[in-house]
Amino acid sequence: MKQTYIQSSFKDYEDIPGFDIYQRATAHQGYLHYLKDNNFMNYRLLATSGCGADINLAEDGYIKEGNYISFVCNDYLGFTQHPEVKKAAISSIEKYGTGAGASPLIGGYFEFHKELEDKISTFFKRPLGSAITYTTGYTANSASLLSLLKKDDIAIVDMAVHASVYEGILGTTTKRFLHNNTEALEQILSVAQDKYRTKMVIVDGVYSQDGDLAKLKEILEITHRYGGVLLVDDAHGIGVIGKTGRGAMEFFNILEKVDIITGTFSKTFGNVGGYLVADPELITYLQFQSRQYAFSAAATPIVAGVNKAIDLIDEEPHWQEKLWENIEYYRKGLQDIGLNIGITESAIIPVKIGNIQKNSEAGKLLLENGIYTNPIMYPAVSMKDSRIRMSLMATHTRAQLDKALNVFEYVNKKLDIAKPI
Repeated sequence: MKQTYIQSSFKDYEDIPGFDIYQRATAHQGYLHYLKDNNFMNYRLLATSGCGADINLAEDGYIKEGNYISFVCNDYLGFTQHPEVKKAAISSIEKYGTGAGASPLIGGYFEFHKELEDKISTFFKRPLGSAITYTTGYTANSASLLSLLKKDDIAIVDMAVHASVYEGILGTTTKRFLHNNTEALEQILSVAQDKYRTKMVIVDGVYSQDGDLAKLKEILEITHRYGGVLLVDDAHGIGVIGKTGRGAMEFFNILEKVDIITGTFSKTFGNVGGYLVADPELITYLQFQSRQYAFSAAATPIVAGVNKAIDLIDEEPHWQEKLWENIEYYRKGLQDIGLNIGITESAIIPVKIGNIQKNSEAGKLLLENGIYTNPIMYPAVSMKDSRIRMSLMATHTRAQLDKALNVFEYVNKKLDIAKPI
């Protein structure tokens, strides 16, 4: 085992001083060889079955071919496999074919796109015309923000927001505040109040690594008090949080007060793509000014499956109920073992380990015993905050959860992961 790699991360290979693109790629390959040689390569594993609570993996070195209990899929309600969602997607393909053939502005805008926009607007209790859709959730943030915020504006972001937000604010003034620290947010807004045209505060509803909620009610009040605009990315909250699955904003009773909402189709809605909800005039502006919308081909007809998934949030609420039964059972089981699951309040459950090496060892042992998880390390989290990250699904069975808890108990006895380093 090469000592130089033990505390390394992918971040170390982003920009190596003096290395051209080929030298960086070679150095990066050396790190990948280290991970694979030590059975730490829990990345780009080839699945031979669909997304679900269990998944088949192909043989690849130390990875044995077979079925694994999966905690890597953000399909929280299991809608990627719901027969009605599949039926809607298949029907749309049969009617429209497999592609849109053009960008939405120049011939690629079809009635299934319009239906989806209308459903999203209605779902979030806004007038028709309040939604724009993108081909990825990532670009729903990055493309929209690049269009909306310029050098005379300011983006004030919680430091734990998604990478897509950070890409989207490259063209504007940026200030970050400590995670969920509303005092720091207010201090920045008070200074920025009269200095910038648009003051946009950007937070997640549910944060993707710790699974905790933003202090949305307080953040909204502070933002509006200083004349700011609040954008909430609730990719991990929709379908999971709130009485009717409208996310963290519904939970805090501010759903109709948030200025801009973004999210994704790749989680609860069981598809791929993203959306932004805002004032209809702002939506029209983005349709013509957002480059990735105006110059990229529109979503394929399979996105019609999202229309049915949106309906199912209200038509079949038992999926959300089952998800929360699983969350509460599994969370308690991990805590009973003595593991640190942090402050999660959602379907995202981390087991915090701390040390990168021990975290990698835990991921390896879990996989060897049939449990497929995501070992997360820097730069996704801080250097000393490595963890095993898991997403719970409504379709996980009690037997699957019990097996995973038994394996975690075994891993803890082997590695003492209940004691962070």
